[in-house]
Amino acid sequence: MADYTKPLPVVNDLNKPHWEGAKRHEFLMQRCKECGHKWFPPFPTCTNCQSTNVEWYKSSGKGTVFSYIVYHQGWLPGYKDSVPYNVAIIEVEGVRFINNVVGIDNKAIKVDMPVQVTFEDVTPEVTIPRFKPA
Repeated sequence: MADYTKPLPVVNDLNKPHWEGAKRHEFLMQRCKECGHKWFPPFPTCTNCQSTNVEWYKSSGKGTVFSYIVYHQGWLPGYKDSVPYNVAIIEVEGVRFINNVVGIDNKAIKVDMPVQVTFEDVTPEVTIPRFKPA
């Protein structure tokens, strides 16, 4: 593992199951046991019906690129050596969230491109989900 210079996630009681799953190379999201709605990032109640009867589940990790942008300037600490880099909106099982597409040239990324979760062990304690072409 090389020195990781990008920001690390802030793990708290609410998101801890997600990061523990990532460490096991599982992509966990939340789901409502009442209405079946799925979401990410974590929230203590269903973002659809406000039920507190929610659970974490292992998602398929299969999705598509909904949208993306390529940055040519390192706006955040640790990213200056990574330009150009992409930031994508990924859709997995109807849930959209921000992530990166790895293992592909930025010019080859396309909207609706199928992707699959992959995991980057960035420190002995932290594993970050990323997405690669499927």
